[in-house]
Amino acid sequence: MSENRSYFGSCLCEKVRFEITGKIHDIIYCHCSQCRKAQGSAFAANGNVAAEHFLFLSGQHELTGYQSTSKTVKYFCRHCGSPVYSKNSDFNGFIRVRIGTIELDIKERPIAHTFTASKANWENIEGELPQYKEKMTIS
Repeated sequence: MSENRSYFGSCLCEKVRFEITGKIHDIIYCHCSQCRKAQGSAFAANGNVAAEHFLFLSGQHELTGYQSTSKTVKYFCRHCGSPVYSKNSDFNGFIRVRIGTIELDIKERPIAHTFTASKANWENIEGELPQYKEKMTIS
């Protein structure tokens, strides 16, 4: 599939702006406690983007990183606190973008809910997407 895509996104204060020039892969709703805390919500919507297709338009120096695990760094705007993306050293060719930062309608759709065993007790997951109690293995 050689369909060209271009998405633009930013943090809340728009000091950090980026463009995605390719497909967003493996969009999931993550219900783990770290994602819930980082988002301040019931879950995070994340998708993989080839690192070569994720381009900063401005504000890369406005990001600060948080080492959330030994292999993962989550990047946030140091002004407004918006989570923008994360990197995992096991997946050097990809970054994990926060879908809520994208300003345009996206063509790709979520494929699953993960870490549902630790979802917020006040949340009811509805719909027909598969649910995984732990991490989903993406091939």
